[in-house]
Amino acid sequence: MLLKGSCHCQAVTFSLESDQPYPFNHCFCNICRKTQGGGGYAINLGGYSSSLTVEGAEHISIYQAAIEMTDGEYQTSNAKRHFCAKCGSGLWLNDSRWPELVHPFASAIDTELPVPPERTYMMIASKNSWVPLNRGKNDKVFKAYPDESLSDWHQRVSIDKNSST
Repeated sequence: MLLKGSCHCQAVTFSLESDQPYPFNHCFCNICRKTQGGGGYAINLGGYSSSLTVEGAEHISIYQAAIEMTDGEYQTSNAKRHFCAKCGSGLWLNDSRWPELVHPFASAIDTELPVPPERTYMMIASKNSWVPLNRGKNDKVFKAYPDESLSDWHQRVSIDKNSST
């Protein structure tokens, strides 16, 4: 599926191919909450970095979060969050550990996305009390990271969907 996206002020537009267009993964970690605003819900789509085309790249800035480790020290995240330097809109994330992938933020996608058959709520130990958790009957909730990757989730849901036809 071709995904087209943009920032709020339209200084940056982009597109990429994705086999994983369901916006299913709602993350409540403090990085997603604070860089994306409100409840978070940032990293939930996957696409191919080789297909990413960008107009307005000169308006993009990159943020790499500092992550607190268990020993209290901080480490710079491998994840690079791209955002528009003019309006602040989050655009996508990529990570050097998976160079073939790019993860656009669903909030930046202008293409109509399919409604997921279930959702995953992750990092709820970091969720603010005022943010509702609108859990459906098939949804999964995790205090930290989910049991399956974004790719594994899409593969399972695709298999489940295909087996019911």
